[in-house]
Amino acid sequence: MKKIIILIASVAAALSVFSSCNKMLEEVNYGNPTTKDLMTKEENVALLVGQCYADVKWLHDHWGYWGVVTLTADEGLCPTRMPDKDWADGGYWRNLNTHNWNEMGGAFRNIWNTTISGAVLCNKLLKTLENNKSSMSDETYAQYVGELETMRSYYYYMLFDCFGRIPYLEEFVDRASDPLMEPQDVWSHLVDCLEKNAPNLPVVKDETSRAINYGRATQGFAYALLARLYLNATSFGCTPANIKLTNTFTTAISSEQDFYTNCVRCCDAIIDAGSYSIEPDYFNNFKIDNATSKENIFVIVENGVANIDERAGADGMMLNKLRISLLTLNYNHQKTYGLLETPWNGFCARPGFIDRYAATDVRGPGNEGLGTNNTKQWGWFLGPIYDASGKLCKDKDEDKSDAIIVKEVSSLTEASDLEGARCIKYEIDKTGKYKYSENDFVLFRYADVLWMKEEAILRGGAGTSGFNTPDFVTLRKRAFAYDSDPAAAYTSAYPQALTLDGILDERGREFAWENMRRRDLIRFGKFSDQNYVDFVTATDTWRNWFPIPYKILEKSVRDENGNAVWTQNPGYPQM
Repeated sequence: MKKIIILIASVAAALSVFSSCNKMLEEVNYGNPTTKDLMTKEENVALLVGQCYADVKWLHDHWGYWGVVTLTADEGLCPTRMPDKDWADGGYWRNLNTHNWNEMGGAFRNIWNTTISGAVLCNKLLKTLENNKSSMSDETYAQYVGELETMRSYYYYMLFDCFGRIPYLEEFVDRASDPLMEPQDVWSHLVDCLEKNAPNLPVVKDETSRAINYGRATQGFAYALLARLYLNATSFGCTPANIKLTNTFTTAISSEQDFYTNCVRCCDAIIDAGSYSIEPDYFNNFKIDNATSKENIFVIVENGVANIDERAGADGMMLNKLRISLLTLNYNHQKTYGLLETPWNGFCARPGFIDRYAATDVRGPGNEGLGTNNTKQWGWFLGPIYDASGKLCKDKDEDKSDAIIVKEVSSLTEASDLEGARCIKYEIDKTGKYKYSENDFVLFRYADVLWMKEEAILRGGAGTSGFNTPDFVTLRKRAFAYDSDPAAAYTSAYPQALTLDGILDERGREFAWENMRRRDLIRFGKFSDQNYVDFVTATDTWRNWFPIPYKILEKSVRDENGNAVWTQNPGYPQM
């Protein structure tokens, strides 16, 4: 949002000041401030550290992490659209939908490169802080080291979530000659790092601290990421016997249940801090001006009108812009809302996913059936598309069919332009002001913390359920806000919500297209379940990890016998 733009611009300007920090220490000062002088002021340290957020903006692109985890889960599809064969792209999207990807998939290389870039930058900035530690107070140093190490952990987490075996480094060096670190060791390093740094990070206490730390790593963010790591430990291949933790925790890990107890502990740390609360209106979290949300813990700060940064991805052009509305809306929606750019009519929901919503659940497509004339806000779009004058639009097919979006998707290779529900939980700009989404993209929400805690307890973690606390009551009631008795409507629609199967479905409804679903399905053993995920044809469990990109392995250092040091994940062809 706009209040962050000044900070971003300042960070960009600071690049020229700090980019040669080490060299400056060796130069004669002729009146300009040295690095040491600059680092005595905390606002300058904040600007320096703020550079670490630059690479996170590539992660919500459809050619990157977001596109891959959304289209491989049960929540997303991108079929080839007829009659013009839009989104064919050599079968790339179809292979993600059916789980028939391979090591040549372009987005895998994009994910590898963008996350590594972010992690390396964090290590570089950490080295700068270390070199100038004497210029800062111990408290300032600990806080900003914590922020950088936490963001580094997040970059590595997303790389780890995809590939398992990764080149994890905690210092600014090149050690490409080291083998890829195994998943349980990566997990252990991430947990150690976050446990160490979480207590040193800022706590959101009021609106002032919320604004100051908006879009930056906080204690709530660190504990939420930790909770996610603990909850998913077994799905990452971790056992009490193969992990190697060095820190002392409230609860040691000697059994599988201890993973879940530690998840509960981290969730309780966030809950007890009182920093966040559930928004009474679900859509407050996704408004164009969603910086006021008290539920959002960590977001990617967007600017829908600023100049774009481009990065040539392996298959398509990546942008540092959120393009979620453009990706999913039908071409005709431009006529309805006066959008600056014609939508691309690509991403939609798998039909079975939409079936999991009750008729009046606001997070679903609703039951009004009036399309763009709906009187209420819903999370998904189905129905007729009318232009600004109220006239029913026509599809661009030869028959000029009425433009009515339907839930069904008949084929991944020959779907019509009108098939598949479209995600509209993020508020659409209807003023013609923004080309891209101005809404800040949500990465962590307090609702996730509440659901993680309940699931961890059901899986054997020690703790007290919060299902009937005020925040959880609000969480459930707002899903049926249009009903006369929201609480009763929720209970009637989802009577098994507080069971493991119920939580899986509820997490799908609540967190659609928020980067969580693929890992949730893996944790529940449903990722390759053909009865659960529409259109999946490849059911190999080794596909729970993506293949390490061919172009990455191609550049691997060779050992003394000529063998590549970096090797492919099991199941995929070895080079």
